[in-house]
Amino acid sequence: MAIPDDILAADAAGRIPSSVSLEYLAETRDKSAIVGIIFMICFTGLLMIVRLYARACIVKKIGLDDALAVVTLALYITFVVLSIILINLGSGRHIEYIEYVLSPDTVRDTEVLDFTAHIIYTTALFLCRLSGLAFYYRLTARSTKLHLSIIIAAPLLLAAYLPQLFLLIFHCREVTGLWPYEWQVEPKTYNCLSWGLVYSVNSGLSLACDLLMFAIPAALIKGLHVSFEKKIKLSIVMFPGIFVIVISAVRVWLVAVGQWNSDGSWAYNPMMCVENAEIAGTLVALSVPALKPVFGNLFAHLTEYTSSHTRSRSTKLHSLGHTKTIGSAAVSSNRDSKRLINWSKLGKDDYEMMPSEVSVSRDIRGASSGSDRSGGKAEKNGSKSPGIRVTNEVNISRGEERIIVEKPGSRES
Repeated sequence: MAIPDDILAADAAGRIPSSVSLEYLAETRDKSAIVGIIFMICFTGLLMIVRLYARACIVKKIGLDDALAVVTLALYITFVVLSIILINLGSGRHIEYIEYVLSPDTVRDTEVLDFTAHIIYTTALFLCRLSGLAFYYRLTARSTKLHLSIIIAAPLLLAAYLPQLFLLIFHCREVTGLWPYEWQVEPKTYNCLSWGLVYSVNSGLSLACDLLMFAIPAALIKGLHVSFEKKIKLSIVMFPGIFVIVISAVRVWLVAVGQWNSDGSWAYNPMMCVENAEIAGTLVALSVPALKPVFGNLFAHLTEYTSSHTRSRSTKLHSLGHTKTIGSAAVSSNRDSKRLINWSKLGKDDYEMMPSEVSVSRDIRGASSGSDRSGGKAEKNGSKSPGIRVTNEVNISRGEERIIVEKPGSRES
C-alpha cells in the first residue's frame, strides 16, 4: 500500500506515535462514499426533472408540493457538495489520522463545515416532508378525519424540526460552529453537549417524522373501497417511503457507533452516505406518484387497443344479455390496464384517478328479434338503440368506487 504524502510528512515531523502504523493511517473508504453520493444526487436530480416535466408540461399545474421539492433539491445539492468536501478533507478517516495527520486549522474547518452541513440536512428533510404533506393534502377530501390529521401533522413536523435545529446551533456555550475533541486545543473553553447525544436525539426525531409520513398514505389507501389487489398495487406506488424509514433507522445505529466507538470517525463516511440517501429517498418516494402522467401514456394506448378490440367483438352478439356480459368484460379489461392511480391527474384536484369507461352499442335489428323471442319488446322500424354505457368511477378523496350502467332513458348505479 502506497503511503500518502501527508502521512509521510506528519511522520517525518514526529507527530505520529510509534504505536500507530502508517498503513493503518492510510486506510480509506473515501472514493466509494463519494461515488455513492454522486450516484444518488444524479438519480434524484433526473427523477426531479421528469417530475417537473410531468407537472409543468403534461398536467400544466405546479403545486406547493412541487415548489417545496425544488427547494429541497437545491438544499440537497448544497449538502452533497459539503459532504464531498468533508470526505476529501479526511473527516471519514481513522480518528488517529484526524488527530496526528490533519493540521489544527483543517480540523477546525471540518467541524464548522459539518455543523453547517447538518443544519442544511435537517432543513432539507423538514421541507421535503412538508412537500409530502402538501401532496397528501391535495389528495384528501375536505372535512374528513384524514384531512384534519394532515393539518395537525404540519405543526408536529415543525415541533420536531425546531429542537433538532436548536440542538445543533446551541450545542456549545458559547455558541460556535466548532465541536472540539478532547485533545483539541482552542483559545476558548467551550462547554459542549456530546456529539453522540445531539445526533442521537436528532436521528430519533427524524425517524419519528418518517414514521408519521408513512402512516398518512397507509390510512389513505386503507380508506379506499377497492379490491385488495388494487391496494397492493397502490402501495407499490405510495410506499417507497418505507425504505426511508429503514435508512433513518440505520442512521440511528451509525450515530451510536460513531459516538461510543473509540474509532468513531471511521463511521463518518457511511453516515454521510446514509444521510444523503435519506434526503434522496424521501424526494424519490414523493416524486414517484407524480411520474404517472409521463409513463401513463403507455397504459393509455394499451387501454384504447383493448377497448376497441373488445367493442368489435361485442357487435357480433345478438342479445342484450350477451351485450351486458361483454360490456362487463370490457370494463374489467379497461380497469386492469388503469390500475395505478393517476396521482398527478389532468383536471380537477378532487379526482386523482381518471375514470375509465366503455360504451357498447348494438344493432337493434339483430338484437330486437332475439329480444322478442325471449319475451322483450323490440324497437319499432328497426331503429338503432344508443346501447348501454358502463362507467367505472373512483373518487380517492372520498374513498368511493361505483360502476354505473346507463340504458336508454335510465341510469342505474
